[in-house]
Amino acid sequence: MRKTTTLALIATGLVALGCGAGSTDEGTGSKADAGGAKGDDKPKTAKIGQPARDGKFEFTVKSSKCGVAKIGNDMLGAKAQGQFCLVTVNVKNIGKEPQTLSDANQKAYAADGTEYSTDSGAAIYANKDQQTLFNEINPGNEVTGVLVFDIPKKVKLAKLELHDSVFSGGVEVSLT
Repeated sequence: MRKTTTLALIATGLVALGCGAGSTDEGTGSKADAGGAKGDDKPKTAKIGQPARDGKFEFTVKSSKCGVAKIGNDMLGAKAQGQFCLVTVNVKNIGKEPQTLSDANQKAYAADGTEYSTDSGAAIYANKDQQTLFNEINPGNEVTGVLVFDIPKKVKLAKLELHDSVFSGGVEVSLT
């Protein structure tokens, strides 16, 4: 049993190191880049249309649309458990190395603080089968894609927390 536990801990550590490799860039990795002055304890939250930086990425949320019941077509698509919220976001690599964008690192929150994760399966249909939201972006390049959240029908999203990697601090963008 000791060997199994030790191997599991080593494997977990290696995965953590691999996932976080190259995810920080000095001078661009703070929540303060959302618009607050550097050194502020609490950053200013960005709004739709305003760029917000986390690590190597500059995010600009273009639009948000909720109340969508189905994505795709009659042959291939996804049906919401509640309602889909489609958030169109532009992501630019502002770092000096390639960085992978993953929709799994992005979170949405209701006004009461309830956290929602993305629906990667539905995002395939929302992004016209392009791999926009799990793609390596080279320095200076940018992509635009749709983040898909499946939330209860009566819930309204208040904000997003966008991350350049699973280990980054994230940046907040208000949807209200």
